[in-house]
Amino acid sequence: MERIDTLLNGNRIFQDTDSFMYGIDAVLLADFTAKCCKKNDFVVDLCSGNGIVPLLLEHKISTGKIIGVEIQKNSALLAQKSIELNNLQEKISFLNVDLKEISKKLKKHCADIVSCNPPYMIFNHGRLTPSDAKTIARHEISCTLEDVVVCADYLLKPKGSFCMIHRPFRLPEIFLCLNKHHLEPKRMQLILPFEGKEPNLVLVEARKNASPSLKIEMPVAVRNKYGEYTEEILRIQKTGLGAEPQENGGW
Repeated sequence: MERIDTLLNGNRIFQDTDSFMYGIDAVLLADFTAKCCKKNDFVVDLCSGNGIVPLLLEHKISTGKIIGVEIQKNSALLAQKSIELNNLQEKISFLNVDLKEISKKLKKHCADIVSCNPPYMIFNHGRLTPSDAKTIARHEISCTLEDVVVCADYLLKPKGSFCMIHRPFRLPEIFLCLNKHHLEPKRMQLILPFEGKEPNLVLVEARKNASPSLKIEMPVAVRNKYGEYTEEILRIQKTGLGAEPQENGGW
């Protein structure tokens, strides 16, 4: 069933309650990416889903443009409906295309920033349904980590930034893959679901053809020991880069 939700920056978004809805990871990625954005930037958001990251980011690039790339047709259609609902057609557009074929749609070295909230889990053919929208969003069925990084390398201008959220247990693989494809990790931040708990997400910014030097930012806890949102999450909401909690979106 489709519904319309309102984001804290005023934009509205179509969501399918029977499909994969956005969660805290997309909100955190938008905030992390916003720190790299300048007003004239051209941003490409890979694995864009229903367009949550472009809709949260658009006011950070007042005279730039954002293109979302999404392989699932239904998600891309929802994203396009949201863009039209918010009258953002001049600023945001979507490509319903496999990112492994991005060279057919976008020019090499065209982007200032590439963002991505990719599938986190290596696909296990056990009890999963490869055609299910939620499975495709969570597991590496349509694209792998390396596919994403190769695409970012193709799109980015020299010194451009690639911002990604992923799982900490895959950090060794992430760093190896980034270095293999000319992307130098420059900034990293761990995300804790609760204060005092083990991190379950990690944000990484890598820069194209940059020199080695990694800044580790202070970890962010989503909730305190009482289950309330922490001051940092409330700050993200107040800046307009947050969103109201979604009933099945990972909050």
